Amino acid sequence: MATVLAPHGVGGELKVRIETDFPERFALLTRVYLGPEHLPYDFEGFRLHAAHGLLKLKGCDDRTAAEKLRGMDVWIPLGEAMPLKPGEYYEYQILGLEVSTPGGEPLGVIRDVLYTGSNAVYVTQGPRGEVLIPVLKDVVLEVDLEGGRMVVQLPPGLLE
Repeated sequence: MATVLAPHGVGGELKVRIETDFPERFALLTRVYLGPEHLPYDFEGFRLHAAHGLLKLKGCDDRTAAEKLRGMDVWIPLGEAMPLKPGEYYEYQILGLEVSTPGGEPLGVIRDVLYTGSNAVYVTQGPRGEVLIPVLKDVVLEVDLEGGRMVVQLPPGLLE
């Protein structure tokens, strides 16, 4: 949902980079989980500030406590995720998919998702090295979550 960038002020607020299409979801939360160990924190509040969010967690009451959380990812349980429209996917569903062209040429496995101003980009690693695939309707032709694969029609010249 977010990544902790830095403390904000002296009261324990956390400046976070919002990594969800549903920032309004923060208003409904009672608990979040931080870091690779998914440490639970009761949720006290959230507000938008400039291009970031400010998150307040119970027990994080000063700048020193907030500093210890710098760089941690903020998670929620999958059961609390907002439902998506058909053809939309959460990042965790996309990571690890095998990508190929309509002709069956393997391009690799999706290792990361980059968020740009206009569209997301899937980062694959495979036989051709790293390939960046724009997430556009004309490019992503098929997503088969159960089969663990994606078919893409690359724009002309992308692999050259």
